[in-house]
Amino acid sequence: MIEIRPATKVKAEVAVPGSKSITQRALIAAALADGESVLLGPLESEDTRYTAAALAQMGVTVEKGKENWTVIGNGGRIETPAKEIFLGNNGTATRFLASVAALGAGTFRISGDARMAERPILPLMQALQGWGVDIASINNNGCPPLVIQANGLSGGKTILPAGKSSQYLSSLLLVGPYARQEAELDVQGEILSLPYVIMTLAVMESFGIRVEANEALNSYSIPRGIYRARKYAIEGDASNASYFYAAAAITGGEVTVPNVPVPSLQGDAAFVALLARMGCQVNKTGEGLTVSGPEELRGITIDMADMPDVVPTLAVVASQAKGRTVIKNIAHLRIKECDRLHVMAVELAKLGARVEELEDTLIIEGNAPDTPMHGAEINTYNDHRIAMSFAVAGLAVPGVKILGEECVAKSFPDFWERFALLYG
Repeated sequence: MIEIRPATKVKAEVAVPGSKSITQRALIAAALADGESVLLGPLESEDTRYTAAALAQMGVTVEKGKENWTVIGNGGRIETPAKEIFLGNNGTATRFLASVAALGAGTFRISGDARMAERPILPLMQALQGWGVDIASINNNGCPPLVIQANGLSGGKTILPAGKSSQYLSSLLLVGPYARQEAELDVQGEILSLPYVIMTLAVMESFGIRVEANEALNSYSIPRGIYRARKYAIEGDASNASYFYAAAAITGGEVTVPNVPVPSLQGDAAFVALLARMGCQVNKTGEGLTVSGPEELRGITIDMADMPDVVPTLAVVASQAKGRTVIKNIAHLRIKECDRLHVMAVELAKLGARVEELEDTLIIEGNAPDTPMHGAEINTYNDHRIAMSFAVAGLAVPGVKILGEECVAKSFPDFWERFALLYG
């Protein structure tokens, strides 16, 4: 347990580690490329370690240096692992590697922890089956663990029956070039978290594969080919930068994050625009941004379908704003590392915030002077984003104690050391 010390008008410059989302996509592209790629500034965390270790089980060499990683790709040739691939609660890797495994020949088993066994993957399975893949949920519930009798991808047209997780679509796009015939993919329904799909397409193009996307029809044509090995620089993580921008917002302070570029591949980089709507000043500083908090934040109404990972951060900022904040179209938060929509409502209420939880919406009434928020012990549910967002709450609310604070290792292993920089 860690207790957060309140602070006012913080002033700091805090660099963040490499983007988890970009690191995992670049690892897949480099692993499937022919030859040696160098990833510059990748994220070293629990999730990326699971991804790299699984790729090693599939015959890909990943050599980790202090600053850069070297990946020796096999041109899409995937070895059959000697044992089950275990991925913890790494949803991105589970979805991406299910498709990568399908490129092999033989039996692949993919499992995770208890929470991962509750996270749906059926739409991805159905789309892979449309490309001739023999993939099954061992418990027959549309969730991991999975067994794949791999024999490559047939290609042609398949349908992704739900776009509720952008990771399903990204997974299919990443392996599509290795199908036996040109692959086509149609998506039924709304694609949530679309910026993550755009990120995937950008990474693929950087490694030499350009996908034709018809966004009006939710359809994608994926040319056959092999990724080109290359040096690839990874941006600082915009999702993790959100906690430091939020710290400036709620303390009336000023924080610079120097290594999330403008423009960015990451949809979550748009979080600063929400803070600007709430009254913050946002200025470009070198390669990054500086956020300055106002005397008084104001509530907003916002559709967050495309930025789910920063909803917890926004909810904490909203609790300190004047007026009502309505965060809409976030039902997909319920299938993250925990049910984040419900957990944010429960844990903010512990601090005295007035929160209403709807099926796909959070409504937060800002901090009222006559009923100030108060300290409490915050359960993190082994979810890194819950821990980090409530660390920010503790800057404004005395007595916030974070239980299970070590869960930040999933995406930001030295978060608490960097968070301490806010105190000067």
